[in-house]
Amino acid sequence: MDKIKEISTNLSHSFSVSERKNIIITGIIKIDSFDKEEFLIETVQGFMHIKGENLEVVKLDTYQGNVTIKGKIDGIDYIEETNKKENSLFNKLFR
Repeated sequence: MDKIKEISTNLSHSFSVSERKNIIITGIIKIDSFDKEEFLIETVQGFMHIKGENLEVVKLDTYQGNVTIKGKIDGIDYIEETNKKENSLFNKLFR
């Protein structure tokens, strides 16, 4: 856990989208989950949720904290950690 804190203090976060087809993200801590329609990425600035079609990782550099994703990008949101827990499968089932 200390390594994550150490890494996150050394990274800056940014993202760049080109023609809604490619996104480059810096300052990532980990990719929490992903499939062809969405990614949930933990960054130094919080959780980032990316929605789209045919999404896939092109390049992942865990040492530098960078990822490049290609596909059609429909939306990008930042999620507070409390919202992430509220949207879990079990919470949706038992509402």
